[in-house]
Amino acid sequence: QVQLVESGGGLVQAGGSLRLSCAASGRTFSSYGMGWFRQAPGKEREFVAAIDWSGTMTRYADSAKGRFFIARDNVRNTVSLQMNSLRPEDTAVYVCAAQAVPWGLARVTAQEYDYWGQGTQVTVSS
Repeated sequence: QVQLVESGGGLVQAGGSLRLSCAASGRTFSSYGMGWFRQAPGKEREFVAAIDWSGTMTRYADSAKGRFFIARDNVRNTVSLQMNSLRPEDTAVYVCAAQAVPWGLARVTAQEYDYWGQGTQVTVSS
């Protein structure tokens, strides 16, 4: 089973930045598509960003474009989410997900992912 562990969440004022990291276990990490989702209290989980197996294709939710940036390091088995210009509405638990199939693509729907981390809390104060 693939294990994903997120880190980097915390409390930040509006306009600030945070960088989230997701560490993945497994020898086949380099073939996984990876994504970040978030879930705020009382809301459904929503897509934030995704990156394909090679790191050459990325996708972002409209709310994240121009502010958030996803990247991966297939040597270290990590994927990151750099979040800039944070807004209070970005407050949520951010969860890392893996599509554990060969040559995974940058998927934008939760049902396309196979494994999930426990999440890291991001709180943006006004």
